[in-house]
Amino acid sequence: MLLLQYDRQIYKYFLKIIIMIRHIVMFKLRDDVPEAEKLRVMNAFKSAIEALPATIPFIREIEVGLNIDPDEKWHIALNSVFDNMDDVRAYSVHPNHVAAGKLLAQAKESRACVNYQF
Repeated sequence: MLLLQYDRQIYKYFLKIIIMIRHIVMFKLRDDVPEAEKLRVMNAFKSAIEALPATIPFIREIEVGLNIDPDEKWHIALNSVFDNMDDVRAYSVHPNHVAAGKLLAQAKESRACVNYQF
């Protein structure tokens, strides 16, 4: 019985370590933005976001995907991983992240976001 209790304590300890947060954000650009401008903005945003780990060390993973299917509603998908929600919140207000977000400001119609543990 003592061994079982010990195993549960170890399991709970490791469970706390391996639970991370996946932060997924999708962006739709306005229909009235010309296609060439959409592509320019999307690529600038992708470059800026994917450069963030150099200045925001608590980003564990980050990638930006640009939609290749014109029949779909969303233009950009951001997929990132953090250790916890405090890191997600710190990332959201970090000046370099805010600056990257401003690249979409004039072209963005909507944003959808989900954060979940895995």
